[in-house]
Amino acid sequence: MANSGFQLLGYFLALGGWIGIISTTVLPQWKQSSYAGDAIIMAVGLYEGLWMSCASQSTGQVQCKIFDSLLSLDVHIQTCRALMVISVLMGFIAIIVSVVGMKCTKVGDNNPSTKSKIAISGGSLFLLSGLCTLVAVSWYATQVSYHFFDPNTPINARYEFGPALFVGWAAAILMMLGGSFLCCSCVNEDRRGQQFYRQSQPSTAREDELLSETSFPD
Repeated sequence: MANSGFQLLGYFLALGGWIGIISTTVLPQWKQSSYAGDAIIMAVGLYEGLWMSCASQSTGQVQCKIFDSLLSLDVHIQTCRALMVISVLMGFIAIIVSVVGMKCTKVGDNNPSTKSKIAISGGSLFLLSGLCTLVAVSWYATQVSYHFFDPNTPINARYEFGPALFVGWAAAILMMLGGSFLCCSCVNEDRRGQQFYRQSQPSTAREDELLSETSFPD
């Protein structure tokens, strides 16, 4: 029962992380810049993500433009796009695989060993998905920091970390934590089963010895 609760906790943590990864992928606030002109009413907030760039004015009007060409983008944006898409797809597969492998579901209940291996596979996919997100978000943040502290970058063209980066870091941690819970719960169960099997072996051997001695007396 404890393992089932541990698996459920890990599954819902990973599910929350997967939703956060989707949100991070589509949000345009990966980096942001606030530039004020000569008057406050001319203040403009600039945001940029993996798919589009947006500008919000102090009047409340927001204009977004989707990136036209994929090949004209920087390498780190193209790579982060690929990593985030792979992360979302792996997370979706992990959700389905983990449902099949968890003890609280009835699918594959006749073979506990196979069910445990499936749950470990789902947890491993969650870990890989979270790792892809962590690499993508951290790499993007590194590029933002590099250009921010570059003295050749104009002051009005310097960007800072956007909210999407923090959402991505939190989602990656949740995803990896949930995957770890799933894997650890199944590994501990397998170890207990092997330990019980080893402890039962000597008694069986002693019983065979006693049977052989009684069958062939001197």
